[in-house]
Amino acid sequence: MNGSQQRVRVAVGPQPIDAAALLAEVARPDAGATVVFLGTVRDHSEGKQGVTHLDYEVYGEMVEPKILEIVDEAASKWQVLSIAVEHRSGVVLVEEPSVAVAVSAAHRVDAFEAARYIIDELKHRAPIWKKEHWSGGADWSKGS
Repeated sequence: MNGSQQRVRVAVGPQPIDAAALLAEVARPDAGATVVFLGTVRDHSEGKQGVTHLDYEVYGEMVEPKILEIVDEAASKWQVLSIAVEHRSGVVLVEEPSVAVAVSAAHRVDAFEAARYIIDELKHRAPIWKKEHWSGGADWSKGS
């Protein structure tokens, strides 16, 4: 990352995600762009209607270091100023955010690209598993 006061934070846990707080956390006077991505629980999934909630399990000792690795990769590819990433564990209800990525940068291209890289790589590499619950049952999801 560039700048003398870079800020990075990664947190995984059961606490609800506060998008406004994340936005405030990455705000900087030298940032001309801020991107906040929220992944929210939807009421359906491939072949399943009436999803009521997701249940996330994480590999506690590995999940935050893995996400930090991904954040460091993004920071080496794009000129970003601050990054905050949060992911829920445990039960997350429909319409609630389960993951958030906030990135500030001097320019929009860097903020957008870094945020997209972080969420895409997190979905592929972070040791987080989700179980979908719906009216007909529950199973572990391979979805994104």
